[in-house]
Parts: sequence; structure tokens; C-alpha cells
Amino acid sequence: MSGALEHFRVVVYHELHLGPLDLSISNTTVFIWGAVALVVLTLHLMVVKPKLVPGPGQLLAEMLYGFVARQTELNIHGEGEKYIPLMFTIFTFILGCNLIGLIPGAFTPTSQLAVTGTLAVGIFLYATGLRFYRHGWGFFHAFAPRGVPRIMLPLMVPIELLSFLARPVTLALRLFANMTAGHMAIFVLGALGMAAPWFLQWLPLGFTVIQIAMELVIAFIQAYIFVILSCVYIDDALADH
Repeated sequence: MSGALEHFRVVVYHELHLGPLDLSISNTTVFIWGAVALVVLTLHLMVVKPKLVPGPGQLLAEMLYGFVARQTELNIHGEGEKYIPLMFTIFTFILGCNLIGLIPGAFTPTSQLAVTGTLAVGIFLYATGLRFYRHGWGFFHAFAPRGVPRIMLPLMVPIELLSFLARPVTLALRLFANMTAGHMAIFVLGALGMAAPWFLQWLPLGFTVIQIAMELVIAFIQAYIFVILSCVYIDDALADH
């Protein structure tokens, strides 16, 4: 099991501290920037020479953008258009971080709770700030649902508050757990293939290929779910309570 977990070990290449701030360069940092570079370069190559009749690359980029734009407008009612660039950036960043880990010898940034937690807390704070900006102190009305009898408020308010504060936790854990579990499964299947007799080695190899194909799908789905939930939180912040 230690070998399976080795893929998720954070390795510090160069320590760098600015007062209490740790700016050390690790494999997490390197592969995050690698994912960003991969996304930017890929999208640039897809649309570098846009045509009226798009080629395969431009068509794929337009379909990807259109998909995220459609989901954003569906889940942020009335004001979704202004949040499309933010959601497309989040989607492609998470997708890039998910996919780069499938390269042999690479590291998966989204398999680190610190990375998914930072993304989740960032969205949570953004939505909370947006709610304060839009509703002022009426922000707290969301914790006392309309129609609830006053006698029930001492019970309902803590429940609603706990549910609200749990948002970044569930958002971070969902992405982290799925990416970690998928990569561990690939490692275990690969190890079984190496340990199996020669006449049975094709079985784990076949399962590994299937698992990698599933990981490609999961990488997309997890980026999609993160964006959908982010849209839901922003829509909730904008809505009247």
C-alpha cells in the first residue's frame, strides 16, 4: 500500500519562505503550473486560426466552452452570462489537473486535499462575499427559512448554519477522494499485472486500460460537478431569501 501512496507524496524541490509564508516549490506546484500550461497551450492551438467552418480542434474548443456556458446559465438564474469566464477557467483548470496525473510518472495536483480545499474555500468565500454585497445583513435571513414557526428557529438555524459551513468541506473532499481512489485503483491493477503468472498478465492489463478510460471520464465529470456546485452556491448567494 505504501507504493500505491507514493504517487501522492508531496516532494519539496526547493524550500522558500517569506516570513510565515511557505512558498516552497514542490511537485504539487510544478504540476499545477504544468496543468495550466497544458490547458492554455491546448486551447491556443485549437483556436489559433479560427475559421468560419471550424476544424476538429476549434469545434472541440467551441463545444467545451458552449457546454460550460450552457450549464452556467442554467444554474445561475438570470445572471449566468457574467460568470461564464470564471466557470470556464475553473472547469479547464480542474480538468487539466485531473488529466495531467494520467501521464506516466506525473503527479495529480487534485489528489492533494490542500489543492481541492483551496479551490473549495475560494469559491465558498467568493459566494459568501457576493451574498453580503447583494443582501447586506439580510444575508442571515437564509439561516431562518420562510414559513418556519418561531419555536423551531433555535433548532433550524444551527442546522442551516452547519449545512452552509459544510459546503467547502464536501466540495473539496468529493474531488480529492475521487481522484485519489481512481489513481490507487490503476496502481493496484498494474501491480497485480506484474505479479501474475505470464499467462494471466493480460487480465490486469485489460482492466488497467478500462480503468484509465474510466479515469478520463471521471476527470471530466469531477470538473463538471465542481463547476455545477459552484454555480449553485453563487445562485444561492444571489437569490432572495
